[in-house]
Amino acid sequence: MAIVNSNPRLSVARTIVHASLCILLLATAANLAAQPETISKYHDPAELVRKVVQNEIKASNDDNAHFLFHGTKTTPKGSTTRIYVETKGATAGLVIAYNDKPLTPEQRKDEEARVERFIDHPEELQKKREQEHENVEHTMRIMRALPDAFLYEYAGEELGSDGIGRSGDPLVKLKLEPNPRYDPPSRVEEVLTGMHGYLLVDPVNYRIASIDGTLFKPVSFGWGILGHLDRGGRFVVHQQKVGDNCWEVSAMTLSFTGKILLVKSLSINSTEIFSAFERVPADMTFAQALDRLKKETN
Repeated sequence: MAIVNSNPRLSVARTIVHASLCILLLATAANLAAQPETISKYHDPAELVRKVVQNEIKASNDDNAHFLFHGTKTTPKGSTTRIYVETKGATAGLVIAYNDKPLTPEQRKDEEARVERFIDHPEELQKKREQEHENVEHTMRIMRALPDAFLYEYAGEELGSDGIGRSGDPLVKLKLEPNPRYDPPSRVEEVLTGMHGYLLVDPVNYRIASIDGTLFKPVSFGWGILGHLDRGGRFVVHQQKVGDNCWEVSAMTLSFTGKILLVKSLSINSTEIFSAFERVPADMTFAQALDRLKKETN
């Protein structure tokens, strides 16, 4: 769930979310003949979850698919729209609007200067890379825990829609509940012990389409800080197919309260929508990505 200009899919809050993504399968009667994989093949839903998790991790390790995309984050204070470009080193991003109003020339000048500091100060870019890498590591730790951390139950079927999987494709819905036998190896995975909800997966591509999770009890978390999230916190994350074997997060809603360092209040209430995905060269540098962003804003 990288604070400034980082990939929004890798922030700490998002890590809790994106990490907790899980999935499943089944085709509708009209599509059964065309779809080789059906729920009947998986007598144990956990088997499908394990296969999906393996595929998600494999996709995460593939650093050749990079995209330019738009993201609009809305909070009680208003909305901020950015354009992002992914690179091997880090994700570049520029604010282009506040509350749907384009930046003034002065605001745009300040925004470009803010991002250019990563070019002028390589140590700042290195910190950004390290923070994004750390968030990815946290996400992968939680992802690997999913098959063992939850008990899964088949809960029906849905069709993919705009922003969720691929429109019209069959998806399988699974109910998830904490596995009482799961012993989290660290605070990173501990958040999973207090969560229940539902998952949607693409049974053919073995990818996550959506997750809706709610905390039914307070849970502690790590990431180098000591804190907890209150009961009732909820997140909803959608993922969509944006190209051949490429999936990207399309929407994320977070609503959490809690404490950081045991005393500082934590409140997260936001919705982010990601759209207009366009593939960019895999070898694009951060400086080239910034140039591309400036052209896009023009």
